[in-house]
Amino acid sequence: MIKLITGKRGTGKTKILIDAIHDAENKSKGNVVAIQKGSSLNTDITPKVRLVNIEDYAIDGVESFYGFVAGILASDYDCTDIFVDATLKIVGRDYDKVGEMFDKLAKISADTTITCTVSADNSELSDNMKKYIV
Repeated sequence: MIKLITGKRGTGKTKILIDAIHDAENKSKGNVVAIQKGSSLNTDITPKVRLVNIEDYAIDGVESFYGFVAGILASDYDCTDIFVDATLKIVGRDYDKVGEMFDKLAKISADTTITCTVSADNSELSDNMKKYIV
């Protein structure tokens, strides 16, 4: 399942994401992963959550990000939740390609919820992205 938290820069998306991470951490009977660009979440997330700085893996673009997340899913069958902050900074702003990536991720993440922040107004997004907005 894919969920998008959308809004322009400065609208509180990361705070919503952090609250969702804490909620998942408390409810999950498996593993919770948080992907960030940089170290913005380091002080807000407990050590029980696997925190990944995407910059450590030279990931840029839709294809490499899809492969990275697919690799997490393939290697950790107990992964219940994946959270991604600053998604468009990682994959770029080609909304059609990003929407296609979300469609592909939805097909392989049946037992895992993937929640992403997207810094854009809903009116800017492609139709295949809008269907994932929470």
